[in-house]
Amino acid sequence: MTLHIETPALLFSATSLILLAYTNRFLTIASIVRGLKKTYDEKENKTILLEIKNLNLRLTLIRYMQLFGVCCLFLSVFAMLLLFIDLQVISLYFFGLSLLSLLTSLGLSFWEISISVNALRLHLSGLMDDNL
Repeated sequence: MTLHIETPALLFSATSLILLAYTNRFLTIASIVRGLKKTYDEKENKTILLEIKNLNLRLTLIRYMQLFGVCCLFLSVFAMLLLFIDLQVISLYFFGLSLLSLLTSLGLSFWEISISVNALRLHLSGLMDDNL
């Protein structure tokens, strides 16, 4: 099997966009947590504390999503370097690891989105029950 130097380069644009999306999610959730923390300090509502814990889990997942996304990019570049110095077989393994890192990042992203959707459903369930 032959790997061409252009193949690992294909991951650059996709990985960069994914990392940008992850960063935006992180910044949005961090802002919400700060607001909820301020509200919790004023009211000490247990529901707010549960929301903060949920958001903290999501922040942790996003951090790992970013970590594996950066690993994907790093391993792709390293595979290209190995191809450049004509180490074909080793570059295949590093490219495979980069794909595995990308899959891990996307899997964590799916988990984080599932948590988000479940939290929103729970949050809206009271509204739906009251209006039915």
